[in-house]
Amino acid sequence: MTDQVNRFYRAIKLVDEMGNEGLIDMFVYHLTVEAGQDGATASDVNTCFISCDLNAPASIAAYLSRNSKGAKSKFVKAVKGYRLQRYYRELLSEQLGAERAVVDASAELRALEREFPEGLKKEFLKEALDCFETGANRAAVVMVWLLTLDHLFECVLQHHLSAFNFALAKNTDKRVSVSVISRRDDFGDMPESRFIELCRSANVISNDVRKILDEKLGTRNSCAHPSGVVIKRSKAIDFFEDLVTNVIQKYPI
Repeated sequence: MTDQVNRFYRAIKLVDEMGNEGLIDMFVYHLTVEAGQDGATASDVNTCFISCDLNAPASIAAYLSRNSKGAKSKFVKAVKGYRLQRYYRELLSEQLGAERAVVDASAELRALEREFPEGLKKEFLKEALDCFETGANRAAVVMVWLLTLDHLFECVLQHHLSAFNFALAKNTDKRVSVSVISRRDDFGDMPESRFIELCRSANVISNDVRKILDEKLGTRNSCAHPSGVVIKRSKAIDFFEDLVTNVIQKYPI
């Protein structure tokens, strides 16, 4: 929760000018809209303050209760705490504006991260998403591409080595300087585009996934070399979701 609420806090426009009551409203928004909780309790909001290294006001419970009464109240009482009145939720959403899109995207991508088992790959993905959240879209794209290739290398070595080597034996591409794969380093002796083609020939991946990988390889190439191509957040998000969902998670090791 600490990472999520800090990302949300940093995305709030003019947050330093917002008083405790405004922050309580925002944290209820985060908990019930961004984090998807059924309701936000005073304890939940208190934890948000502490997670952001802020002094939590002592009056959170009283504020929530007081502002859940009346026709124009900010909150409605829920089974598990409080939720925002619809009109007020939409008002806060408008105030967050473009920053909300970044928060939403980060939340979705972090959800993908949480599905990874603990280990080096999860840490690598976490660093890639850290790059994305600081605006380093090119670096994040390159890192996720490397993570995807590493996953496919391991998938071939563990489950499809015979079929891959059979396809490799038919290779006529002179750019490939290896005839048999026996260890991970051997994959470095062929272009990435050729590796993708061989994965398809060996039925390691489907033709639809091959198309995804070919497209994403082009994006990676644009990011890995100095160019005038602008990599927007939306493109980076599409890149991450496609590779993580349609490649890494589709072909478990």
